[in-house]
Amino acid sequence: MLNIGDTLNIEIKYSDSREKFKCKIVDKRGHQLLIDYPVSEKTGRTAFFLDGTQIKVSFFAKDNAAYMFESEIIGRIKENIPMIIISYPGQDKLIRVQRREFVRIDATVDIAVHPINDEFKPFTTVTVDLSAGGAAIILPPNHNFKPQTQIFCYLVLPLSNGEYNYIKAHSKIIRIIYGTKGTRDKAPIQFIDLKEAQIQQIIRYCFERQLSERKRGM
Repeated sequence: MLNIGDTLNIEIKYSDSREKFKCKIVDKRGHQLLIDYPVSEKTGRTAFFLDGTQIKVSFFAKDNAAYMFESEIIGRIKENIPMIIISYPGQDKLIRVQRREFVRIDATVDIAVHPINDEFKPFTTVTVDLSAGGAAIILPPNHNFKPQTQIFCYLVLPLSNGEYNYIKAHSKIIRIIYGTKGTRDKAPIQFIDLKEAQIQQIIRYCFERQLSERKRGM
């Protein structure tokens, strides 16, 4: 899965900064990866992490999918070049997020829905599920929505570090799922032309939710 020379994306787990770093795998030794010193995507400068720093690591594999895992800075070593040692949980502990068929999670996220051409009054609601490709939302009573209606959606994604990501997504309604026994109608929606940074923000939120659910299950 991971090979020497692969690029890793690193983010400090407990940090007020949203700074991200890139590095390459120099060597693999059991449940440890040796990486070159990470470089900040924002400043281009080399980063220096303290031993014990908790990090989140992601990478893209040859199967066109994103994989993520939690890790820790174990130490540093100097051979041909200076390297940092990080923990690696093993291939069976990776969380996979497919880029073409994004993993969909159950999630109640605040969302505001606005018209493109004043077809309806803006309203706020919540999602039923969410992925980087779209969501399902609860519709207001007495709505008049139809499939293929295009809308603007504004999502608020709470992160584990206390920060929030705000996403504006040009979207379209795929179909209407009519409620039964007094339940509200729902609508699966598809996000259109999200930027890569927005996709990564949603993937990060889904990843954190998956980790949280997995820990609760343990």
